[in-house]
Amino acid sequence: MLEVSNVDTFYGKIQALWAVSLKIDEAEIVALIGANGAGKTTLLNTISGLLHPASGSVTFLGKRIDALTLHAIVELGISHIPEGRRLFPDMSVRENLEMGAYMRRVWKQKQKNLDEVYQLFPILKARQGQLARTLSGGEQQMVAMGRGLMSKPRLCIIDEPSSGLAPLVVEEIFRIIQGLQDQGIAIFLIEQNVQQTLEIADRAYVLENGRVILEGGSKQLLEEELIRKAYLGL
Repeated sequence: MLEVSNVDTFYGKIQALWAVSLKIDEAEIVALIGANGAGKTTLLNTISGLLHPASGSVTFLGKRIDALTLHAIVELGISHIPEGRRLFPDMSVRENLEMGAYMRRVWKQKQKNLDEVYQLFPILKARQGQLARTLSGGEQQMVAMGRGLMSKPRLCIIDEPSSGLAPLVVEEIFRIIQGLQDQGIAIFLIEQNVQQTLEIADRAYVLENGRVILEGGSKQLLEEELIRKAYLGL
């Protein structure tokens, strides 16, 4: 479904990614693991069109997307749910959700998509008239995920969904992510909770200093000494 091939990305004259390559298949959960500053968010922004690579390519469903605009990439079926949620604080829950359905291919069915989001996150239906800034952290994360799903994506890029949330809320978020996979949506998951992430992911890549240094099946990586020492504290 998605193929990143030998991508180099820069911020001005500073290189942030070096020859990064990875693949994500249909309805697969793939994790990206790495310390802060490793280049994870840079890679996500390169895939979703916020940044353009200096070299290499990004292909989605057989089409080169690395030179496309942001909205064109969303139209093709990629949704980026950013770290920090990035909600419109003084807009209602419903208004925030509807912002995810502005594309031509989904605008006419936005009510149907909204009903599906409310089914997935029932608390949001009860809160639909509230301002986003009045919600708890967990509820705000649900709005961010719901907004991303309003575009009916084939691939969801989810950046640090558990950040700042209580353990019970984190468990619910991870359960929902697995449910999205069951619906046929591919997930590219970036998350500091490495143990829990590898337990639900099919495969994972480890990014260090802008380079992929390790990749493999999640169960295999859980046994890797590097993962156990650097990320699991074992």
